[in-house]
Amino acid sequence: MPLVKEYRIVLPCTVEEYQVGQLYSVAEASKKNTGGGDGIEVLINEPYETEGERGQFTHKIYYLENKVPQFIRLLAPEGALIVHEKAWNAYPYCRTIVTNDYMKDNFEIKIETWHKPDLGEQENVHGLDPEDWKEVEVLPIDIADRNQVHGNDYKADEDPAIFKSVKTGRGPLGPSWKKELSRFSNVDKKSGETQRKEVSQYQDCPHMCAYKLVTVNFHWWGLQGRVEKFIHKQERRLFTNFHRQLICWIDKWVDLSMDDIRRMEEDTQKELLQIRQESTLRGMSAKDE
Repeated sequence: MPLVKEYRIVLPCTVEEYQVGQLYSVAEASKKNTGGGDGIEVLINEPYETEGERGQFTHKIYYLENKVPQFIRLLAPEGALIVHEKAWNAYPYCRTIVTNDYMKDNFEIKIETWHKPDLGEQENVHGLDPEDWKEVEVLPIDIADRNQVHGNDYKADEDPAIFKSVKTGRGPLGPSWKKELSRFSNVDKKSGETQRKEVSQYQDCPHMCAYKLVTVNFHWWGLQGRVEKFIHKQERRLFTNFHRQLICWIDKWVDLSMDDIRRMEEDTQKELLQIRQESTLRGMSAKDE
């Protein structure tokens, strides 16, 4: 049985804003996590259309030799710590498949994401069979909660509990920011007007939720449970860090167009090839876990 969990990340932006912010932040985070031989190489980034689905297809290679725990490095033969990520971004739905040539059918991470204009209150948004849905653990991620951040990952300039956007006026996010958003987005069905009894920074703040359904398959006798739990731990860590960065970088991307993003992606693809070989090891690592 694969280990399946759904991560819900509520964010103070619209679904439309997030499309640009996500792509900008992916490019920037890729550069921050590349260097010293490890990191990301972009092989393909092009439009696709298949069976009525249209979007952007990417194929990336992740070099992880120095980013995994020692117990994995000791067991993995040379060249095995390279994974391929293929993603179909038919926004607001996205599907990502991660595989490894050495493990073949014994390893796969599937990430399916729906981006919805709500506060993460929908159940079974991915439409699983009811019996399968019962087995899924739902894990909310609060981007403003420092306790959810790995100790080595914390950066004050990437903390939504401190950051205030100059361009949008959003932030900083307080301890009960999601409850405040929920309260001020409550609509009186009789009048059709939003209930606002007092002034709050959240009363005009947009919101959305990324519902990320992550399915991990790892078949290796004696290691399956340990590795699947480790992968989910790292996925949660990655989702937390990435979305904290995305919101704290909002002033850098909120005015960009999709044309701006595509030009940026082309430049990033070239830059990654250079910095992976020339710069020192950097970015998120799980080598000490």
